[in-house]
Amino acid sequence: MPPEPVAGPAADIDSLFQRGYDRLYADDSTGAVRAFAAAVCLEPGHGEAWAALAEANGGGAAAVQAYAHAVVVDPGGWMWRVGLAEALRLAGSLNDAIAAYRELSGERADSAIVRLGHARALSVAGRPAEALAEYREAVALRPDDAEAALELAEALTGSGDALAAVELLQPLSRRAPDDAGLHHAVGRAWIALREPEKALTALRRARDLDAEDRLGAAPLIAALEAGEGADLSAAYVRALFDRYADRFDQDLLGKLGYAAPELLRAAVDRVIGPATGLRVFDLGCGTGLAGIGFRPLAGFLAGVDLSPRMVEKARERALYDDLRVGDVVAALEEVPESWNLLVAADVLVYLGDLAPVFAASAKALVPGGRFAATVERSAEEGFTLGPTRRYAHAEAYVRATAEAAGLTIRLMEHCTPRREKGVGVPGLLFVAERPADRPQIA
Repeated sequence: MPPEPVAGPAADIDSLFQRGYDRLYADDSTGAVRAFAAAVCLEPGHGEAWAALAEANGGGAAAVQAYAHAVVVDPGGWMWRVGLAEALRLAGSLNDAIAAYRELSGERADSAIVRLGHARALSVAGRPAEALAEYREAVALRPDDAEAALELAEALTGSGDALAAVELLQPLSRRAPDDAGLHHAVGRAWIALREPEKALTALRRARDLDAEDRLGAAPLIAALEAGEGADLSAAYVRALFDRYADRFDQDLLGKLGYAAPELLRAAVDRVIGPATGLRVFDLGCGTGLAGIGFRPLAGFLAGVDLSPRMVEKARERALYDDLRVGDVVAALEEVPESWNLLVAADVLVYLGDLAPVFAASAKALVPGGRFAATVERSAEEGFTLGPTRRYAHAEAYVRATAEAAGLTIRLMEHCTPRREKGVGVPGLLFVAERPADRPQIA
């Protein structure tokens, strides 16, 4: 029930509405509630009066109750039903809010406000995939809505697709160059993609527009200027290859002359001779190009890749006994001493420090097992990140890092795993072995 109105001179419904909205626009919510409460007491069957009372209450149980009354007395009031769904969300009644929004979107799938409210309720309820789909619909229906775009970008980044977040926000930031929030969000997405220079450009613009730094750009800028965030992230690699999956084979084999799988298979044959029945793990399997060459050696062939779309394509080849989406190092650590052969064709170029993958490989291999891989070759010491966002590794670094993990290099040679702009990319191919008579290094 509404609160008791203040006693006073008799008033008609119109004057009570006028008084209520005057108070509401003057940020006097108490005065607005009292005026609209008087209106519903005067005309209890007036749906708009109940809805105005709900709006004046702002949220919580009182707003839910008032919107519910509005819907009861005026079931055809579409906006009262939208208001009830939103009030339920704000009151924390997420299941009821989601159900209400679902019903509304079933009736009007083209309502951006309903799609956005539904997305917010799903997000708070811990259903990110469903929320992401609703955010996409909301932004498609209202592409210039910066608020909806910012929320979609946050959902995209949270799902691992920060690249899509950047692509969404950058055109908006160009159209609204003085919107600090947009620049700040672009900067955060670039951080997720390990692009510090691009992140700094966006964040500095946000800081210049937000003199009080309410958005918190300053600490992010300080961290980036101190050198944090220069490595490639899993989010970047996953987003890159998810987008590339449909044309991956055509581009790689055609334009880029991709030869890493064949080079690795020939090298493995030289090191181990004829073999069958091996347990083979294809690290960063992509669409399964390496699986084609190594399937004849395998009694059991598994693959792992960060990109769900790539794994879908690999599954279509029907080559693998097991396929999973995930991080290479984490997958290696799951089952120690399980694999006769690990293969990484053109995968380590997305890792800078190879110590974790070598250590995990040494533990994952059975005694006498081998790890065969290609890297891009660096003329400098250690490893370097090139302009193509791929790492190159020095031969001495690869040898030292493998040996530090307890592996013995059985073969190391120069190769050309692929072309770039028609020119062969300098590469290294190696086959490392976990010695049969030597324990792993813990």
